[in-house]
Amino acid sequence: MRVRVAHTPSDKLTAPVGVVIDVIRATTTITAALASGYERVICTTEVAEARAIAEQEGDCVLGGERHAVKIEGFRFGNSPTEYLSPVAKTLVFSTTNGTPLLVSAAERCETVLLGSLAALDAVVEAVRATGTDDVVLLCAGVSGELAIDDLYVAGRIAEQLGGDLRDSAWAAIRLARSYGSSLEGLEASQSGRDLHRAGLQSDIVWCSRESHLGVVPTFRRLLGTAAEVTL
Repeated sequence: MRVRVAHTPSDKLTAPVGVVIDVIRATTTITAALASGYERVICTTEVAEARAIAEQEGDCVLGGERHAVKIEGFRFGNSPTEYLSPVAKTLVFSTTNGTPLLVSAAERCETVLLGSLAALDAVVEAVRATGTDDVVLLCAGVSGELAIDDLYVAGRIAEQLGGDLRDSAWAAIRLARSYGSSLEGLEASQSGRDLHRAGLQSDIVWCSRESHLGVVPTFRRLLGTAAEVTL
């Protein structure tokens, strides 16, 4: 299996299987929501699109953030713990970095999985179960720039996958190996610093917990320009 890592969203690598990583916090939060009982998550790039979808759909709730702040008028933000007790069947979700990358990945990869530390082992097994010989790990970054936390998770996944690790994967693995723990790797990132400033440091701890969820969110279809994700 060839394994490559797109270090930033501008590295528009493509492969039959793509793994979208926005560990702090979108892909972790979506994983938590689906593991807790939400039936689907509809991911949008734009806030207005999320509101429009929510008006059309029955039994749904709006969630998301812009620059770590809950979107005005939305019921929830982007903390995984907000979604542990479902209040609807459908979550309509929009975030700064993660959901735009998911929509982009859905347009160029045949299969798109969501990666997190919370489901690390399950993600690795899900990639292997596709039978692919080519996978790209896609890091959401922060406002288009490289993010240590996403690259850390990409390195952890790449090392477990093994195979034909290209230099982009080896760079992520080397970075991941430089940290003594997953919490240390996430705390070192811009995303981690942003959450500290927002008083949301408990989210970093939650996102750093490894393999305590056994589900892997998977892109199912495009709804216009939104991406539907289910288990």
